[in-house]
Amino acid sequence: MPMNSVNTNVGAMVALQNLNATNTELATTQSRINTGKRVASAKDNGAVWAIAQNQRATSNALNSVKESLQRGQSTVEVAISAGESISDLLLQMKEKALAAADAGLDSTSRTALDDEFKSLKAQISKAVNNAEFNGSNLIKAGGVDVKSLANADASSVITVSAQDLTITALAIVSNSLTTKTNASTAIGALNAAITDVSSKLSKLGTGAKALGSHLNFISKLQDTVDAGIGNLVDADLAKESAKLQALQTKQQLGVQALSIANQSSGILLGLFR
Repeated sequence: MPMNSVNTNVGAMVALQNLNATNTELATTQSRINTGKRVASAKDNGAVWAIAQNQRATSNALNSVKESLQRGQSTVEVAISAGESISDLLLQMKEKALAAADAGLDSTSRTALDDEFKSLKAQISKAVNNAEFNGSNLIKAGGVDVKSLANADASSVITVSAQDLTITALAIVSNSLTTKTNASTAIGALNAAITDVSSKLSKLGTGAKALGSHLNFISKLQDTVDAGIGNLVDADLAKESAKLQALQTKQQLGVQALSIANQSSGILLGLFR
């Protein structure tokens, strides 16, 4: 039979311990609901928090990889756009050269064609000089290759080689249409230049496609990593909501139980009346 004492109220002590435990659990549940996380800091679960933090570092690093790929993609696309313009200009130059190769052409007409030919050649140089993005120009003389990050630790890159599309590289610097012979020579040079530009544009297009495909992969990889982090640390809010209701009820009952236990010592006064 338990001892009746005014110095030691065992019932109140037990009720207080249970109430404290309920309050602690309730605070944890409320924290999870407020933050949306089951593991919000290292004290909640050190091992899981450390794993999640490492994965967050990977996810953040992938943001830099995506930015690098996007910059590279834009640089290559600008080069391709300029290259396509250059290809169109070469076709127009060939048209002028074919017209100038006509033996029956008078000198005035030939001079006009040569002027147009020179103007088109100058436009090629302008297209090359303006094909710059973020300080990079892939089609100028001595252009630097694009090297975009391919993974989160920068140990791998995707390289798109520069392609020189200047009139010097295309070997059409000295061509003119001043004579029928010069026009015939220009036609041969332009045919070679058109083939060369098409080949170089094909290489740039392949590089752009590689960058785009890898960017798509990195985006999916980052989504997967973020989902994994969520699986590790996110709280099940439906479960926590139901638990909150139960703990609030349990808390009210604990307060009531403690109140009853505290009244037991007062009952002893009746024994002395």
